[in-house]
Amino acid sequence: MKSTGIIRRMDELGRVVIPIEIRNQFNIVEKDPIEIYVDGSSIVLKKFEPNCIFCGNTKNLLTYNNKLICENCSKKIGSLKKNN
Repeated sequence: MKSTGIIRRMDELGRVVIPIEIRNQFNIVEKDPIEIYVDGSSIVLKKFEPNCIFCGNTKNLLTYNNKLICENCSKKIGSLKKNN
């Protein structure tokens, strides 16, 4: 991880403002969903990207039963044979 040298204080509601330079760098705008991860002793913020529930791919997504599946996984599922 690269340090930015920017320090922000958390407010009384637990909010922290992400500096405009970082928002611009990652193309984050107002109302964008942000994922929050814990990695060891670090808190990681990441702009949310919808992805395939099977492989994590973010390109060429299809919706099936309100779940996202990429075209490649969809083809693999379509080729499955039933075991008797």
